Amino acid sequence: MDASHDLTRRLTELEVKASFADDAIDQLNHALYRQQQLIDRLVHEIATLKQNLPEPGDQPFTSLRDELPPHY
Repeated sequence: MDASHDLTRRLTELEVKASFADDAIDQLNHALYRQQQLIDRLVHEIATLKQNLPEPGDQPFTSLRDELPPHY
């Protein structure tokens, strides 16, 4: 009966490890999903910002020295 008890204990340990591994995989999948959503949102924001930027040749060059500071 000792071998049977040892086999049962080992099987139980493997089931517990498999359960923890499944939980870890689920957590990693969820984190990966959230990160991909964030990346997609940031890519969209960057594309929007690029569209709103003026083209380099559209505005004449002005020196920062020509502009008045806000307190004037």
